[in-house]
Amino acid sequence: MGNDLWVATQEALRRCVAEQTFQTWFKPISFLAKNDSTITLKVPSQFFYEWVKSHYGDLVEETLSGIAGTPLKVDYSIVLEEQKETYPRSLFESPVIQAQNKPKQEFSPNLNDQYIFSNFVEGPSNQFAKAAGQAVVEAQDNSLYNPLVVYGGVGLGKTHLVQAIGNAVLDLHPEKRVMYVSSEKFTLDFINAIKENRTAQFSKFYRSVDLLIVDDIQFFQKKVRTQEEFFHTFNELYMNGRRIILSTDRPPAELGLHSRLTSRFNAGLLVDIQEPDYETRVAILRQKADESGSDIPYEVLEFLAVNIDTNVRDLQGALIRLLAYASLVKSDITPNLARRVLAEVMHQHVSTIVNVDSIVETVAENFGVKKVDIMGKSRRQEIALARQIAMYMAKQLTRNSLKSIGLSFGGRDHSTVIHAVKTIDEKMGRDELFNAEVKTLIRRLSEPAFDQNN
Repeated sequence: MGNDLWVATQEALRRCVAEQTFQTWFKPISFLAKNDSTITLKVPSQFFYEWVKSHYGDLVEETLSGIAGTPLKVDYSIVLEEQKETYPRSLFESPVIQAQNKPKQEFSPNLNDQYIFSNFVEGPSNQFAKAAGQAVVEAQDNSLYNPLVVYGGVGLGKTHLVQAIGNAVLDLHPEKRVMYVSSEKFTLDFINAIKENRTAQFSKFYRSVDLLIVDDIQFFQKKVRTQEEFFHTFNELYMNGRRIILSTDRPPAELGLHSRLTSRFNAGLLVDIQEPDYETRVAILRQKADESGSDIPYEVLEFLAVNIDTNVRDLQGALIRLLAYASLVKSDITPNLARRVLAEVMHQHVSTIVNVDSIVETVAENFGVKKVDIMGKSRRQEIALARQIAMYMAKQLTRNSLKSIGLSFGGRDHSTVIHAVKTIDEKMGRDELFNAEVKTLIRRLSEPAFDQNN
């Protein structure tokens, strides 16, 4: 009944707010529990809770109460995957009865079903790691790439990748016992097992899985007894041909863990995920925009990708804030709005969007040639020079790779771009007037293109 009430409330809210607002802030909320005076709703993050509570809290409560026909208080519960129960209490209390009366996969693998390979955006920064993950799924021999250790900075997609492996394994082998757990949850479970005198049951559970995925193993540092327990768990799984997948924020040798753990980690396959390049950041933003059902202009996605070059998590956070701001002020999503929102969020200067098209247009206008000729195959001296200047400026002003720049100029390869950059660089060094002219063009394009008051 409580779930039906929330579904009806969602439909009513949908009629009260813009569709983009509904998709962003109300659709992800789900029913969790209800009593006579309170309904508890599940939200996916702390930021999400704070925004909904502060901006739509009264609307949600009034709409719910109106549909229920009685005043209701609304509570929110932030439910993250690592908060799920790692192992069932019944596993400890009656393992024999459980085996007889329950199916084998009676416990939650703790996997987020949204983390799959198909929505893991691939780029040069993560290509090898993704290929290794897929190879693990397809491998018939569990000794191959075991353990798989994925390392990299925060917010780069390690959790997505390791959980995608777990989900893919379950898709292929539903009968397998797959368990995803954060290192902190493993530690907490171990501490509780010690307190409740259940360490034997704890060990039996973790050592019975077919695939154990442990996220953020750097947090095992200085936890001596937890490292000891995990060492024995790792050994038994490995010796029995079970698979282990680990993630961490840096290579195992730099974690400061016990040497015998480090040596076992290093004996497997170590793959790193680096910060995404410009093209990958744009692809990630386009995918997230599609998933949210939002029609966001490419110029805006490009603007976000240029200004946020740290990690995937920051990119997603910026996109969510932009969607929220647009829905709140009932504004179209434009580069001007993106610039203002980013400046407010990041409290720092954000750069002007400069793309290859605007560079070519500026160079064509300045040198009195046609834009189509710069992009074409003409070898006339004045056009070839303008083309080389445009390539040079694209290298200076955009985050595009040399390959991407070449493709933007009529499908040329990266060696053409390298030659152009070298040619213009040398000419600027010899000719002061030419040097000043090119720098003037660069300065013109580098100046803020948006009026922040609009």
